[in-house]
Amino acid sequence: MADRMADGRRILLVEDDVLIGMMLVDMFDALGFPEPAQAATVEDALAQIEAGPVAAALVDINLGEAKGWPVADALAERGIPFAFTSGGGDVIPPQHAHRKLVTKPFRLAEIEAVLDGFFAE
Repeated sequence: MADRMADGRRILLVEDDVLIGMMLVDMFDALGFPEPAQAATVEDALAQIEAGPVAAALVDINLGEAKGWPVADALAERGIPFAFTSGGGDVIPPQHAHRKLVTKPFRLAEIEAVLDGFFAE
């Protein structure tokens, strides 16, 4: 999979919890993916998407007091594949109901399946 990322595009990791973000970065490394671009707020994530290039994203639904829906909308508008992450109990809006949801605590195999799914042909 890592060779598909050789063009400089990165996966965007939108996560407001520093420890969870660090754990996910370690998982990316263990799976052979480059370190993801990271954002902890909706504003930071939207700026990263605008700056590009972003190949795919993992978007935490709960970002402090905010929800990740504007990030999901921006990714969808650009045709960038993404999945949601959550501690559970969140209702995904109908326009994104078909997106994958990965619940915390994360398992390496689940993260691998999501990342592989982003680049399946």
